[in-house]
Formats: sequence, structure tokens, C-alpha cells
Amino acid sequence: MKKWYRKLHWQIIIGLILGLVWGLVANLVGLNEFTTDYIKPIGTIFIKLLVLIAVPLVLVSLVTGVTSLNDTAQLSRMGGKTVAIYAITTVLAISIGLATVNIMKPGKSLPVETREQLQATYSESLEGRDEAAMEVMDRGPLDFFVDIVPENFFSAASDNSNMLQVVFVAILLGIGIIQIGGKKAETLTNFFDAFNDVIIRIVELIMLTAPYGVFALMASLLIDLAGDDLGKALELLYALGWYCLAVLIGLTIHVFVVYTTLFKATSNMKLSTFFRAIQPAMLLGFSTSSSAATLPVTMERVEKNLGVEDEVASFVLPIGATVNMDGTSLYQAVAAVFIAQALGMDLTLVQQLTIVVTATAASIGAAGVPGAGIIMLVIVLESVQVPTAGIALILGVDRILDMFRTMVNITGDAAVSVAVASSEGLLGDAHLDD
Repeated sequence: MKKWYRKLHWQIIIGLILGLVWGLVANLVGLNEFTTDYIKPIGTIFIKLLVLIAVPLVLVSLVTGVTSLNDTAQLSRMGGKTVAIYAITTVLAISIGLATVNIMKPGKSLPVETREQLQATYSESLEGRDEAAMEVMDRGPLDFFVDIVPENFFSAASDNSNMLQVVFVAILLGIGIIQIGGKKAETLTNFFDAFNDVIIRIVELIMLTAPYGVFALMASLLIDLAGDDLGKALELLYALGWYCLAVLIGLTIHVFVVYTTLFKATSNMKLSTFFRAIQPAMLLGFSTSSSAATLPVTMERVEKNLGVEDEVASFVLPIGATVNMDGTSLYQAVAAVFIAQALGMDLTLVQQLTIVVTATAASIGAAGVPGAGIIMLVIVLESVQVPTAGIALILGVDRILDMFRTMVNITGDAAVSVAVASSEGLLGDAHLDD
């Protein structure tokens, strides 16, 4: 039995805690510049390595999965289940967020002077967000499907926000290999099988640096958030504490009610086993605030430790990294009502139902990268006639909440992959080897 400190999730937790401690000490003793110049680059390199391997991992593993299925009917059935489950959990997440914010009413407790101060401080950060939101709103109803088909695969592969295009090409390539059959198909299948093993090994090598990467990310994050005035940052967190608590309570309910129900209804795996298996992916999602950057680790943990066959994991997880934004959607619901409450506006039932519909639609195209939720929030606020300038009220704590909601998104991706695999008879035994 391995000693506890040799297990990956404990190493990541230790790195996370030490990073927070370093960030606090650096802020107090004046090591901010040193941290930015010599520690932050380590975290940046770690994220770049994860992003670098994400596209090849999705492409190769999905081609391998499709060719092993040898059944396009099963592939389309699996796709239907995946999209349906993601849509249902998104609607439930938004509903939980609305219920939480209406019960707690965090906007009512925000003092007028604090509201004015926040708007004055963060109003400049909103520049450009309205224009970006308008571009999304002006899109046609089928533009989402048009965007899935790339004009140039290499261009699509150069941007991780185009992951659905990579998935489309991989599925098309896999189907093509199935269709030609014979020795040529066998040769290509063996090539992608071997390539897949190489990619998995590279992911394992990258994960050896995870504790150091997380340490650097957390240390630099604290410096970036606090700047030169840690006290001011803590005052801001205190002022918006009730709002932050509402978001965190909603996220917790979603994980332990919606995901747990889905998980227990579709598999016999112990819930503790599930969370222990994906803990490293959850912690990395928390540290990076990016579903796309964490995707290689999520796929490895789901396949290797949860027993989900690669044809399911390589299909469900990349789609989830782009489409499944439950945590972000819940946050948008809480934020929209919080801003309305703080501005003295009472949203009607019809307006709140509009939030459900708009936030669900907006979450479909949200890229799995930090900050994308703000643009989607502009769309939600516009739909219920709440001034978008009110977003300035929450920008100060958005980065912190982004970490938590990304962790929820990743947990949802893993839970849905288990559910789909179980329904298809492609769920093996879980293995907690580290």
C-alpha cells in the first residue's frame, strides 16, 4: 500500500495549500514581483502542457473508440443520450440557482455605498463584453450546428475552444475507417491504438508535475486577486460574502442531489469511489478554472479509474467540456437575480422562467475557458431587461467563483460519462490505484 503522501490527489492538495500560503506570505513581505516573475511561469507551462495534449488526446481516443464500436447506430444512440442528459442537468442547475437566490436574497443585504463603490471600481472591466454578447445574440438558430463543421481541421485543432469540431472530424474519420474495412482499416486502427497509448503515457508524465503546477497557479492567483492590497481584497470578499455563499450552496446542492441521483440511478458504483477517482481532475479544474485544460486528466481518470470504456469517455467528455456548463449556468441564475435585487428590481415569475430558457441556450456554446461565463451573463441580463452595468457588482469575486463552478462542470462530465457507459454496457470495474 502506497504511503498517503505519494498519492496524486494528496500531492495536489498539498501543492494547493502551500500555494495559498505562499501567496499570502508573498503579499505580506513584498514578494509579489518575485512570485509573478519566477513562480507564475511554472503554472503557465503546466496549463500549456495540458492544453497541448488535449486535441491529440480527443482525436486519437475518439477515432479508436469509434472503430472499436463498429456500429454507427450505437454511436448515434450514445450521442442522443449524452446531449439529453446534459440539457436536463443544465435546466436543473439553473432552477436550483434561482431557488437558492430567491430564498437567501443576497442582493437585498448589499449596502448602497458598497454597490456604488463596486460599480465605480469595475465598470471599466466591462468594456467589450456587450459587443461580444451582441455577436452571440445575433447568431442564427442553427449557427451552433454550422460551427461544429470546420472548414480547416488544422485551424480547428489550433484552438481548444473548437473542441466540438475536433470531435466531428474524429467521428467522421472513425466512420470512414469502418467503411473501408479490410487490411487498410486494420492498419489504421492499429496505428491509432498505438498512438493512443503514447498520448496516455504523455498525460501521465505531465501529471507528475501537477503538484508543482498547482502550487504555482494558486500562489500567482492570490497575488493577481489581492494585488498590493490584501486587506482591500478581503473587504470585497466580505461585502459580497452572502452572494458568494448563495452560489456555493447552489453548486453543492447540484452536485450532491442532481449528480448523485443520476449516478446512483445508472450504476452500482459507490459514490465515495466515484469522488476519490476523479478528485485529481476536480482539484485541477479548481486550480485552472478551465474545463478544456483539465480535459486530458478528466479523460484519464474516467477511463483508468472509473472503468468507463474509451469509446464513451472520448465521446462524452469533450462534448461535456464545451456544452456542459451546469456550474456556470447556476452561477448566471444567481448572479442575474442578485444584480436585480441589488438594483432594487423585482423579477417576475415570467422573467425568471426567461432566465432558465436563456441561460440554457447560452450555456450550449460557452467555451470551457476562464471568463466565458461573463459574456453569457450579459445575454441573460439583456433577456430580462436588467442593466448589464450591474455586472460590475460581481466582477471582483468572479475569478474565485469560477474555480468552484469549473470543478462542478468537471464533476458533471464524469458523472454523465458513467451514466452513458452504464446504459450502453460499457462500464467496467473502478480501480483506485493512486
